[in-house]
Amino acid sequence: MITKEEVLQAQKTWADGVIRIGSLMDDRDACVKAAEEHVDTLYNFQNGPVLFKPTRAKDTQFRLNKESAVSYFVGGNERYAEDTGFALEPWVNVEFENADIILDENRAIAMGNYHFTAKAGYTKKVEYTFGYAKSADGSLKIDVHHSSAPFSG
Repeated sequence: MITKEEVLQAQKTWADGVIRIGSLMDDRDACVKAAEEHVDTLYNFQNGPVLFKPTRAKDTQFRLNKESAVSYFVGGNERYAEDTGFALEPWVNVEFENADIILDENRAIAMGNYHFTAKAGYTKKVEYTFGYAKSADGSLKIDVHHSSAPFSG
């Protein structure tokens, strides 16, 4: 059974990865490498489909492969020209606020808000749903990632 603690650790690892990517923004090669490691470590692309709908994507709304996911985090890929590099804000803190977590033997789903604090001091709230699958090595891998801006009416 996947535990709540495993999900919370996966969320912390995701947050730390986004912060690390942004901290490397002045070294493009290191930044891209960190984004590739982030995606390889946390997303399930190597084992099956991943449904990834990032917040700031409208032209290519769904990122269904590693290349498009990395592009979302760091930009600079002409195939995904809309990407400016979400992780390059840079964010200095990311906090998950889970509305709830559904736990199962080999799957977990978390939904809530996450709060991104930029180096400039402002904070952005984003809504998310992450689905996690337990991989063969026992780690949690994201296979559903949906983020959106809160409804503004």
